[in-house]
Amino acid sequence: MMGSGKTTVGKILSQVLCYSFFDSDTLIEEEVDGTSVADIFKHYGETFFRDKETEVLRKLSMTHRHVISTGGGAVVRPINWKYMHKGVSIWLDVPVEALAQRITAVGTNSRPLLHSEVGDAYTKTFMRLSSLFEERSQAYANANAKVSLENIAAKLGQKDVSDLTPTAIAIEALEQILGFLKSEDGYC
Repeated sequence: MMGSGKTTVGKILSQVLCYSFFDSDTLIEEEVDGTSVADIFKHYGETFFRDKETEVLRKLSMTHRHVISTGGGAVVRPINWKYMHKGVSIWLDVPVEALAQRITAVGTNSRPLLHSEVGDAYTKTFMRLSSLFEERSQAYANANAKVSLENIAAKLGQKDVSDLTPTAIAIEALEQILGFLKSEDGYC
């Protein structure tokens, strides 16, 4: 989901693994002459953006040793899973309340899918994120590994997932990746 920390955690994972890091949204922006994601949605529409996203994922799937942060909606197209499953896909599962707090704190101007609800900023963001999560949760479940921030917080004795550091989340992601790889290879 948007605001889950994909880019921040992805950069940490790429450093630890000595892999290159790519953010698919940034690559799409570069392909559209530096146009922001919000402006791409505004001027060209979501379908245009999703087509570009699929093309970026197709190209990246032909290479190796990368950590790729996708947009939160990349999961909605089945073809994207074909590309994402050429590697190990990770779902950063963050409670919607925490996502709404994070996004509201920094503003929603760069989030084109968050401009349709009425009410105060937090309520609008929470309602739209809840709707998006409902639409996408089954698709997110296609990920090879799930990193639940609630589980990490419980394991570390913390009450609020917002207190988790990106490093703690990245460590859990690495543990989940290892678990997935062991189960795929028949080890342990």
